[in-house]
Amino acid sequence: MISVRRDVRLIVIAVASLTLDSIRAEEQGQITSRITRQPVHSHALAAIGYSKRLHALEVEFVNGAIYRYNKVPPEIYRDLLGAPSKAQFYDANVRGHFPSVHVKPARS
Repeated sequence: MISVRRDVRLIVIAVASLTLDSIRAEEQGQITSRITRQPVHSHALAAIGYSKRLHALEVEFVNGAIYRYNKVPPEIYRDLLGAPSKAQFYDANVRGHFPSVHVKPARS
């Protein structure tokens, strides 16, 4: 019984350590995205993607910059996809409304 508790405690410590490392990397803008983005027609936005699990919206700009916006409801993503002007919708409903972090482009 003591061995099982020790093993569980070690697993909890390992998971907590990995989670903290991930949070630190995200806070420093060192995350690499695994969220699939789809191209959009816009003069400012090149592609957008959404993770239901993370409630994260990623926006790739035409200049190549990528930002992840956290705590974004799925309706915002859906409405952004359907907006006649993606850039105007982004400016009015995303930018400055949600915590964000810069995303490193995936290695090719």
